[in-house]
Amino acid sequence: MRTSLLTFLFFIQTLIFVCYTQIPSGYYDKALGKSTAQLKTSLHSVISSGYKDNGYDYLYTIYETSDRRSDGKIWDMYSNCIWTFGQKKCGNYKNVCDCYNREHSIPQSWFNERAPMKSDAFHIYPTDGRVNGQRSNYPFGECSNGTTLSMGKGRLGSSTFSGYSGTVFEPDDEYKGDFARTYFYFATRYEDIMTTIGGESFNGTIYPALSSWSQNLFLKWHRQDPVSQKEIDRNNAIYVHQKNRNPFIDHPELVEYIWGTKIDTPWDISSAIDFPDYAIFFNFDAEYKMIKLNIDNYDLSYSIININGQQIKAGIVEPYSEISVSNISSGLYFIKFNSNQIKAIRKFIIH
Repeated sequence: MRTSLLTFLFFIQTLIFVCYTQIPSGYYDKALGKSTAQLKTSLHSVISSGYKDNGYDYLYTIYETSDRRSDGKIWDMYSNCIWTFGQKKCGNYKNVCDCYNREHSIPQSWFNERAPMKSDAFHIYPTDGRVNGQRSNYPFGECSNGTTLSMGKGRLGSSTFSGYSGTVFEPDDEYKGDFARTYFYFATRYEDIMTTIGGESFNGTIYPALSSWSQNLFLKWHRQDPVSQKEIDRNNAIYVHQKNRNPFIDHPELVEYIWGTKIDTPWDISSAIDFPDYAIFFNFDAEYKMIKLNIDNYDLSYSIININGQQIKAGIVEPYSEISVSNISSGLYFIKFNSNQIKAIRKFIIH
């Protein structure tokens, strides 16, 4: 079945004679057919090759495209503050919204502020300085009755997640998947320093690199909070400057092949796509860029996948509802539907 699908995808690529994805052609070819630790090491080679370290100060330049909201302001995952590019950089701060700075989601003290980790934008986000200071170098985790600062996001408290009882910082639910995929990236990109890195989230090994409790935590967050358009846009923007990508945003299923339910299973790009098993009433309105469903099903999830198997959008749909694809760029896509009763995939083209 997979061989047939790969043949079909190759035919479609040849037919349309153009590649619409922003992933360079063949970028992940070295990882094909690998599994578990070997897959992780192959990805390490892919995303390390050609990497460009632009330096710590250059992060603010990257943020202008990687962390820009639709209203032109800075996207801060730690606070509700409104930031304008180039204004109110930290500096000194006392309260939330005094200034913003650069948050190392993997704290610098864990890797002794070494390059190139110190300036890798994939794990460094623009955030409020005060909340950044509250998080300090505590690991990410889950806690009950933690402290949330006024105008801040996330909370600091004692871990309630099995396997760790220390102090943790719990980010907002909408960004938990983002941070999980950040840690998967870091453990892969920098697997050559994993035996010397500190921090409660890592275990001092090349594989699995993550401590057992944090691995379970990040798997949970990755599954509960799928890749968002924000992450996709950020991945593409950072690639322009650093010349590498986060593979767990391009191919979220890779997480399962390295740390999750598909370890020891060789990975191939077609693993993100399945053939239809059941019929589904589906109509794509090309003019209004809207997918219309005529089906009575209350437990139907969907994912939109590009021609390279990268997930672009995902969610849950209501009966007889519509899915807007107006924010997706031109190209050939597949939409995969899944429920207890229905498994189907359909092709559509955005012009």
